[in-house]
Amino acid sequence: MSTKHLFFIDSLDELYTEVQSSDLFEDSKHFVDSIPNSSIEEILNCFKQEKGKPGFNLALFVATHFTMPPEADNHYHSNHKTILVHLNELWDVLQRNPDKDSGTLIPLPYPYIVPGGRFREIYYWDSYFTMLGLKVSNRIEIIENMLNNFAYLIDTFGFIPNGNRTYYLSRSQPPFFALMVELLASIQGDSVLLKYASELEKEYAFWMDGSALLSAQNPTHRRTVRLYDGTIVNRYYDDKQKPRPEAYLEDLHLSHKTAMQPEVLFRNIRAAAESGWDFSSRWFKDEKNMHTIQTTDLIPVDLNTLLVHVEQTLAKIYSLQDKTAEANIFIQKAESRKNAIETYCWNKEKQFYFDYNFRENTNTNTYSLAAAYPLFFSIAPEKNAAAVKHCIMEQFLKVGGVITTINHTHQQWDAPNGWAPLQWITYKALINYQFREEAGLLKQRWLAANESIYTETEKMMEKYNVSDTDIKAGGGEYPNQDGFGWTNGVYLAMKAE
Repeated sequence: MSTKHLFFIDSLDELYTEVQSSDLFEDSKHFVDSIPNSSIEEILNCFKQEKGKPGFNLALFVATHFTMPPEADNHYHSNHKTILVHLNELWDVLQRNPDKDSGTLIPLPYPYIVPGGRFREIYYWDSYFTMLGLKVSNRIEIIENMLNNFAYLIDTFGFIPNGNRTYYLSRSQPPFFALMVELLASIQGDSVLLKYASELEKEYAFWMDGSALLSAQNPTHRRTVRLYDGTIVNRYYDDKQKPRPEAYLEDLHLSHKTAMQPEVLFRNIRAAAESGWDFSSRWFKDEKNMHTIQTTDLIPVDLNTLLVHVEQTLAKIYSLQDKTAEANIFIQKAESRKNAIETYCWNKEKQFYFDYNFRENTNTNTYSLAAAYPLFFSIAPEKNAAAVKHCIMEQFLKVGGVITTINHTHQQWDAPNGWAPLQWITYKALINYQFREEAGLLKQRWLAANESIYTETEKMMEKYNVSDTDIKAGGGEYPNQDGFGWTNGVYLAMKAE
């Protein structure tokens, strides 16, 4: 990969700061997705010469020296096609072919599917749910291409970044790569597990980086945390401590509302972005205000459940390779992590799984659908699974599906919004424990909500207001997007069940 624009944002320096602080664009992501028309050095020299002159126009300067990304596609109307025909044809609209090195985009060697709207690049955890629909549509080649792209990213950077942009290179997203490999293996056989064994090992090493160095005196390193009993678990993290380029102004404004040190705030914001739940009261100390964000103090139940699955997958691979000793090591690692989830994330009084604040040695209070993950991976005891099911049906299930948390805030990963990936996780979680009637009700309501909005708009949405399906979903840092990769995938997968 060319390094021509690898440090595009950092090298723009004062020009980048001035543009992002200027309200020149409604969306901070717009400028950082642009392509410079000449070398960064030439643009910066020109900026230094012109910025002090009378009548200097920043907007004109940017328009002259940068090619802006295309506006979000708005031609997703189906022309009155059925929803199934529309979704199968939409894969071609959302497909991007191998890239060239340009601006902040990290070129990928194979075709891939983007979510849609402002999201012009591949996104890590989105892609698994997109692949579910691609499988139903029999687009096996694009599934394999996307897996090969992720393998390429792991081999190039040592991990899968949030998305294929250079400004995402300090963080990842929930580790769904093992599930993607498993999905393709369900079609092509266990040879797929062996094919991607090296990349699965590398990704696991990324999440566990520094774990061997942890001690009672030094209990954290990047994404690893040593708990009081010596158990090693994981948290979300980010290697940088400054505003996100794609949300520069939003992060800067928030830093003026808190007594938290700016670098601590920025890292916690970025860590929440790594979770994919950006943003949710789940990460807030007071469950209401983002300026109390404490992501890096929390042991998330979903992340650690995903890593149990990674450890189990590696154990299976080593068994296939007749590496019995290595397989046993990873079986033990998975068991240790499962025990930690039960010990630290299960709240006996509330009969539900919660994130665990390792600094305060207590659970958080936020009821969220992260609690469905131990059921999705079938690692929850039967009694716990029944209690989680009861809570989901009583507090989370609404007219259009399940809400993300029971907290009503202005954050998009809170009530009243429902998101496709969590509908799927919860649906399969219920199926795994034979709660088929409850799973069927969730499926019926989610599909009906999708179909109702599609009939009205001829579009699939990024998220939905599942508490009142007559009102569009809102909240967050940007308008609701249509397209939309993971919604399409989950709809097709649920419909085919």
